[in-house]
Amino acid sequence: MIETERLLLRPLTMDDVDAFVALHADERVNRFVGAYSREQARERLAAVERQWAERGHGLCAVELKDGGGFIGRVGLNYWAELDEVELGWTLAAESWGRGYATEAARACLEWGFATLAEEYFIALIRPANTASARVAERLGFAPRREETFMGNRVTVYAVDAPPPA
Repeated sequence: MIETERLLLRPLTMDDVDAFVALHADERVNRFVGAYSREQARERLAAVERQWAERGHGLCAVELKDGGGFIGRVGLNYWAELDEVELGWTLAAESWGRGYATEAARACLEWGFATLAEEYFIALIRPANTASARVAERLGFAPRREETFMGNRVTVYAVDAPPPA
């Protein structure tokens, strides 16, 4: 578990299927990341659990410490198609504009560089998703290349590991 000033991050599990489906059911949220049926969510969460078991990282539930419950997901996801690890974030629309995405993603990024032997992480952001691009830039990511991924044009942002202390 990763803890920030306002948030708790814990690995997503199959127990999160209802919250996961509800998060992605909101058209404001799924505009850039897509919606999930219950079956698709089960498949995705099973893959998340496998990644945690096999690679030691994966997607996390984002919960408010003050008892506000599940507000989204953040985490490090390995994409075999790219042979790269993506830092991704998706929060409920009601949580936008409060700095939660940056706070959760920063904590996950710091954990990833401290824990994993990755030279860099990427963020896959669709061109019209300016809010996510701003989060990436606040975290130190910069555009590296354009890519077609899962049928969508994306800008691949990247941030290099900090130099050893």
